[in-house]
Amino acid sequence: MEKISSFKKITIMGITYSLLMFFSSCLGINSDVKNRPSTTSMSNPQSKTSIYAIKVNTLDGKPFDLSTLKGKKILIVNTASKCGYTPQYEELQQLYKLHGDSLAILGFPCNDFGGQESGTESEIGAFCTKNYGVTFQMFEKVHIKGDNPHPLYKWLTDPQQNGWNKDAPGWNFCKYLISENGELLNFFGSGVKPMSPTILQAIKQ
Repeated sequence: MEKISSFKKITIMGITYSLLMFFSSCLGINSDVKNRPSTTSMSNPQSKTSIYAIKVNTLDGKPFDLSTLKGKKILIVNTASKCGYTPQYEELQQLYKLHGDSLAILGFPCNDFGGQESGTESEIGAFCTKNYGVTFQMFEKVHIKGDNPHPLYKWLTDPQQNGWNKDAPGWNFCKYLISENGELLNFFGSGVKPMSPTILQAIKQ
């Protein structure tokens, strides 16, 4: 009985937190925006690690060469299927349809935040396609928190590698915008919607 009771408590807590995240999104909470400082010097890019050199695998386990995205902006998003922010998939797909010729959207499923992405890669792919018609590129599940974060998220959160930013995702659906030549431009919190004027303006700049 104690095990059942504990399970129920955990389930209720998970549902409650998801609802809080959903309403936070509606109210504009978790809407932090960080921009690359204008004083940041990129005159010596050799001193920075290139994002294009980082190895990543697609949702079906195939290697993906990030250098093929040179010349496009890149929006990197840590995703989850059971989060209050999950409906952002719909706006991400809208954004991709609107700017797909000049913008690559990369979704990285992660189970580190509230255990809200517990499915397998095939289950994640089926969920994204069935519920949101996702056609932008999705990748294998990654770790962001803990002792062994994925190299991509090490790059995104280490000023020595990206030039200025140390902000890591605090929850699912945080977003990083990369320039056409591999510079980190912006960090957007979970509550900043993909089709918001803030992101649309950043993409156009």
